[in-house]
Amino acid sequence: MPRITVLPDGTEVTAAAGKSVLAALYESGYGYRVGCRRGGCGVCKVDLVAGQVEYRDTVAETVLSQPERASGTCLTCRAIPLDDVTIQLRNDRLRRLNPFLPS
Repeated sequence: MPRITVLPDGTEVTAAAGKSVLAALYESGYGYRVGCRRGGCGVCKVDLVAGQVEYRDTVAETVLSQPERASGTCLTCRAIPLDDVTIQLRNDRLRRLNPFLPS
């Protein structure tokens, strides 16, 4: 299972096969500012620092352009990690949503 490291805090979670970066974070009890959660708004954009992701569902060019993808922008609600990835949040910090889930 791919590991997802979230900067600036360095929090690590694992992603089950086929799960998006955002789904893996939420299932591990973490969250940050997001919008529609289905690829339509772009609020969940982060910087992909390391690793590779794929988009199995169509993402509109108006939400995530080819130049953005090429520069490392990642849409976490649709991005499926292919290997260990590191993401950098933009003007936000990860929050613990459920203190009863293991870290």
